[in-house]
Amino acid sequence: MDVVMGYMDTYVFDSVYNQAAALTSTTPLSRDSLLRQSLSLFVFIYAYIVAFYFGTAGLSYRYIYDKKQESHPKFLPRQKLLEMACASRALPTITLMTVPWILAELHGYSLVYKEWTKFGYVYLGVSAVMFILFTDFCIYWVHRLQHHPLVYAKCHKLHHKWIVCTPYASHAFHPVDGYLQSLPYHLAVFIFPMHEYVYLALFAFVNVWSVMIHDGEYMASNAVVNGAAHHTVHHLYFNYNYGQFTTLFDRLFNTYRKPSQEIYDRSRRNSKTVQAAQAQDIDTALPTLEASKKTQ
Repeated sequence: MDVVMGYMDTYVFDSVYNQAAALTSTTPLSRDSLLRQSLSLFVFIYAYIVAFYFGTAGLSYRYIYDKKQESHPKFLPRQKLLEMACASRALPTITLMTVPWILAELHGYSLVYKEWTKFGYVYLGVSAVMFILFTDFCIYWVHRLQHHPLVYAKCHKLHHKWIVCTPYASHAFHPVDGYLQSLPYHLAVFIFPMHEYVYLALFAFVNVWSVMIHDGEYMASNAVVNGAAHHTVHHLYFNYNYGQFTTLFDRLFNTYRKPSQEIYDRSRRNSKTVQAAQAQDIDTALPTLEASKKTQ
């Protein structure tokens, strides 16, 4: 992140802080100022995630998303706008809570490194695999624990408002929910070394992936990859497929549910009969699920 912030300071923030100092007749905040770094990080991260979210989700909705899903009985009126509004409310708070992690990285407390050959070229790939598996394991448990009766209604239930998702549902959650599920991405580089560019690339990837598993387009039936079909099962039936990238931990901890074949077949999944059956299953199961989460 220091590379990114170096460019931002040179081409944006130096000018901004100099002009602010001139207007207020004060001394410009230096690049080493913790206040300046915190403010700059908040502005940059918030601008990045808003642009990335609306850009990626917008492209996915425009070119990939199967809009016939909007006729599903469980698709809410004006849902796309509701998802965007929910994400817009959550992102400032998530950004604020994220800043301390990036500050710690900038001040050298993480294991992010710069030299390509420090651990060898093979390790670049190994570290990427480690990142995916580590964060997948952590998010599995964060996600699963958020379905616990003591916290579900307070935090994660909002995201399950979107039973039939659009790509805009990817970041439409309670801010604490979003922050908790993002924690493993920050924690990873304090546990094992990663090259700064590999880390930045994976950070972009996880945001794209979050959109992809909500886009309703099931391009491949893969038993290991936790794609959109598997995550659709989670939104439809709640207590299955908690993983983010793979199905490994759902299989290991007995929460895996294989997507039915009609999910992969566009004509079948858009069938009024299939959609009505799904809606009936949800209406039958939801009162029991909600009651159990309140009383357990």
